[in-house]
Amino acid sequence: MQLFVDTADISEIRKLAELGIVDGVTTNPSLVAKTGKKFRQVVDEILAVVDGPISTEVISVKAEEMVKEGKELAAIHPNIVVKVPMIAEGLKACRILSEEGVQVNMTLVFAANQALLCAKAGAAYVSPFIGRLDDIHHTGMEVIEDIVAIFDNYDFDTECLVASIRNPLHVQEAAVLGAHVATCPPSVLWQMVKHPLTDLGLERFLKDWESVPR
Repeated sequence: MQLFVDTADISEIRKLAELGIVDGVTTNPSLVAKTGKKFRQVVDEILAVVDGPISTEVISVKAEEMVKEGKELAAIHPNIVVKVPMIAEGLKACRILSEEGVQVNMTLVFAANQALLCAKAGAAYVSPFIGRLDDIHHTGMEVIEDIVAIFDNYDFDTECLVASIRNPLHVQEAAVLGAHVATCPPSVLWQMVKHPLTDLGLERFLKDWESVPR
């Protein structure tokens, strides 16, 4: 499974990249706005740190405008993946962009049927939002299981990119189900690093080492 970090905070991205676990980055307009920086500055900073897929999102809701924005974003760097919302106009834009060699990440996906349509339209990634499904008393992981099965059944090239991850268990469950990518807030990735028994074991080893004759 690939692990992406879901943030536009370059300091967080840099610290996690130093661990050797970051395969890519996902951003959205809200995350970029939190940085207080210009969009292009944020993207350039991320590209300088992570050599992998970097998702940046269009803000238009009409296919023609999405295509124009998408081409402009893709022209920034070969690693740019264009995020497009899962609406009818987004599917139109996805087909056009994908046929022109632009990688598309269809976002705001909440159902396996939506993911199927995205794959048919040529998306490189679909981003099902599992946390938001859980919030409304739907089991997000059931959607992931269905999407992975559908993609496997028909040998789609589209990858299931699990988004709206709230905790380490979400990552583990997605990995067990065979999801291709999980994009995580920095806090979740840091939680995955730590375990109380690891800390306790290290503490005991170091304490025992102090008694070893030099």
